[in-house]
Amino acid sequence: MRSLFVSLSLLTFSSQAFCQNLEQDPSQAQFIVSDIPNFWTAFDEFNMSGGNPFKQYLEKGSSGLKDFVPYRIENPRNLKKTVTKRKSDYEQIRDESNKIQNSFNQIRSFYINFKELYDDAAFPTTYFVIGAFNSGGTSTTNGLIIGVELQNDIEKIPYVVAHELIHFNQNYSIKKMNLLEQSIKEGSADFVSELISGKNVNEHTFKFGEANEGELCSEFVTIMDDDNYHGWLYGTKGKKEGRPNDLGYWIGYKICQAYYANQTDKKQAIIDMLNISDFKDFLNKSDYLSKYL
Repeated sequence: MRSLFVSLSLLTFSSQAFCQNLEQDPSQAQFIVSDIPNFWTAFDEFNMSGGNPFKQYLEKGSSGLKDFVPYRIENPRNLKKTVTKRKSDYEQIRDESNKIQNSFNQIRSFYINFKELYDDAAFPTTYFVIGAFNSGGTSTTNGLIIGVELQNDIEKIPYVVAHELIHFNQNYSIKKMNLLEQSIKEGSADFVSELISGKNVNEHTFKFGEANEGELCSEFVTIMDDDNYHGWLYGTKGKKEGRPNDLGYWIGYKICQAYYANQTDKKQAIIDMLNISDFKDFLNKSDYLSKYL
């Protein structure tokens, strides 16, 4: 099963230090949806003319949309190619995409919950854009970017935003992460976003993980120091048949869950989780994989 979002931004430093559109008050966080009607204007023009109006869509786009071009949309030609191939898929999300504003109050409630857990929480501008069906969410120095075309259920969008918000607030100094480190990075985003929203966006993957915990943990400890993600994260290369994508999210979540349970001061546990400098030490203090090591 494909994750609800594919966070292709693997940079591990915090975006906070570079973001120009940052709020400390969750009630003041900004949401930008201007790219959505602009996309549908281009989509309709494309249907009528057969030209490439997506060039104008990208040129007049928000800062978030422009950040979504490298490694995702790529260029107007690629977007046109994707729309041509997946026209019906785009049409299926049209009505939902125009209801994004209905989710803003719920998203703000999650932001307020996060501020209560983490005093240093920061809230960037969130851009809702339509891309090329290859990334559902990421964060850049301009803020959070949500690829709406991959969110065909409007009710799930606030949970995707919550996950990306946690990524934005992570402060990790390691630039090239191994499987353990990257799994904890994703798992902590899942764990903390569940604390503030009440829901996990990777339920299918997590059900498989819980049902096969012993086997997966035994395997993970043998490869966790590798730079090769062995099919545990981001795609299917190296993934064993019958397994869902992104099991690294699940095992990272379990490590964070165990760490949190072991700490008396829960607010400090969140601080620790979002500011890890030694991931092996964090793993050891969680005690989650100790019987497999």
